[in-house]
Amino acid sequence: MQAKGKFITLEGGEGVGKTTNLAVVKACLEAAGKRVLLTREPGGTPIGEKIRTILLDKGNAPLLASAELLLVFAARVQHVEEVIRPAIERGEWVLSDRFTDASYAYQGGGRGIDSARIAYLETWLLDNLQPDFTLLLDTSPAIGKHRAGLRAELDRFESEELAFFERVRQGYLQRAKAMPDRFSVVDAGLPLDQVKYEISEKLTAWLNREDA
Repeated sequence: MQAKGKFITLEGGEGVGKTTNLAVVKACLEAAGKRVLLTREPGGTPIGEKIRTILLDKGNAPLLASAELLLVFAARVQHVEEVIRPAIERGEWVLSDRFTDASYAYQGGGRGIDSARIAYLETWLLDNLQPDFTLLLDTSPAIGKHRAGLRAELDRFESEELAFFERVRQGYLQRAKAMPDRFSVVDAGLPLDQVKYEISEKLTAWLNREDA
């Protein structure tokens, strides 16, 4: 019988280097003999990518926090049912740039939505699906916002005030503190080579525990 795969996520605020370090995680998993499916949120499916465009468009700045949360979950339901669950059932290891922890951080911490409402959607729509392992890239929001500003034009989230990202960061750190067995926090303020090394070390340690 085909063994199920695992679900790994990379989380963090803007400018923490998720895109760069996804490749590090993918390479580490493949070196361990895993078949990896790389995906992202919001997005991951044709419908999800269209919703992503709505969410990131600065022209949609008046978007209500509750509407934002529901759009994120609409994309997420498609993502889970079309991509994530089928891949896990096939024995693939799914590696996603963000998942539901991002909603607790961004819409919960950042926008101030009660976490109980997010938990309700998580239970109802996702049947409580959570990652097996989450790497949280953490750095000062000031550093992250500066890095984001060095890239292309800022999107709707990246354009938020620094106080918003402070709340997002605290939302993430609270999640990590509440679930230390699933989360591993990486200091994304270090030089890139050190961040890559720390990611590889933490991921390898977790893989060794899983195989034990």
